[in-house]
Order: sequence, then structure tokens, then C-alpha cells
Amino acid sequence: MSSDVVERFLAALDPAHREAVGGLPRAEQERLAAEWERELERDTDLDTLDELSPPAAEHEAARRVVERPAE
Repeated sequence: MSSDVVERFLAALDPAHREAVGGLPRAEQERLAAEWERELERDTDLDTLDELSPPAAEHEAARRVVERPAE
């Protein structure tokens, strides 16, 4: 498993989102990856999903981050 958070974040995305995020500047990818890590840490619903399927929890958190309206 890669230790690069951006690579892990991109791997958790579905193909359409992966392509869109992959085309963003590296700084924006890093910002989204950091949000993804925070989402995984703070959402207790994802903790339950993570126990059943870590990849599913990572995918759900990634989906939430990229579909969240820009602040």
C-alpha cells in the first residue's frame, strides 16, 4: 500500500472522480486528500463500515469529499 496520501485518496475514488481529481493541480489534490483523511477520522459511521470493509469506507469518504460543495 502506498504511503502517499494523494495516491491512496485517488485509489479510493471511482474512475470518473479519479480522472477529474487527477487533472487538478497537485496542491488541490493534497487539500482534498487531507480532507479525505479528516473525514475518515471524524465520521463514526465510517468506523463501522471500516470494520466490515476498509476499502468501502475509504471510497465513501472520498466520494463525500469530492461531491461536497466547495467552501
